[in-house]
Amino acid sequence: MSRVHSANPETANGFSHGTKPSRRKERGFTLAELIVVTGILVLITGIMLANNARFGGAILLENLAYDVALSVRKAQVYGIAVRRFGESEFSAGYGMHFSINSPTVYVLFADTFPSATGDGIYQSNQNELVESITMQRGFHTADICVTAPGSTTETCGLNRLDLMFRRPEPDAFISANGISGVANPAALYERGRVLLESPRGDQASVIVESTGQISVQ
Repeated sequence: MSRVHSANPETANGFSHGTKPSRRKERGFTLAELIVVTGILVLITGIMLANNARFGGAILLENLAYDVALSVRKAQVYGIAVRRFGESEFSAGYGMHFSINSPTVYVLFADTFPSATGDGIYQSNQNELVESITMQRGFHTADICVTAPGSTTETCGLNRLDLMFRRPEPDAFISANGISGVANPAALYERGRVLLESPRGDQASVIVESTGQISVQ
């Protein structure tokens, strides 16, 4: 009887031995790679936070502009309605007052001085105050502009703006720099614009036309 010899030592004696798997070296991140990845993450996070802050500031500014516009509309509604001011005054007009000297405050007032017909401007020492509203978070009035009747040129850099409404018409009496347009119709303006500004420098405008139209830009 002949013997069978295997040429492969791994199959000797009729058994096959599988190849033992090699172990791969486990390799981690180097310090330089970790620094680069961390830097990229910090940069992306910073950009996202900055964009989010700017977006949030723009939304707050837009909300403020609409709040101011609604306050002007409120004065208009009060002015053309029969609304009592004080104990017995029913014929007063109502208006809004803006001043660069108090850039974070705007005032709703009843126009009762010097008589029931008023003069179209807010007199702080004549008990005309209805409501004083304060802007928060650094938002403020940055500029006041007006446009004269028949003109396309806007004049800015004014100190104050007074908008007054008196029934029966919704028209606005627009006076600037404390000069009464009611007492002196030649001093009335066709349009008034209040420029609002955020702490980041973003801007929005509340525009009031002499026809009583109120808009935000």
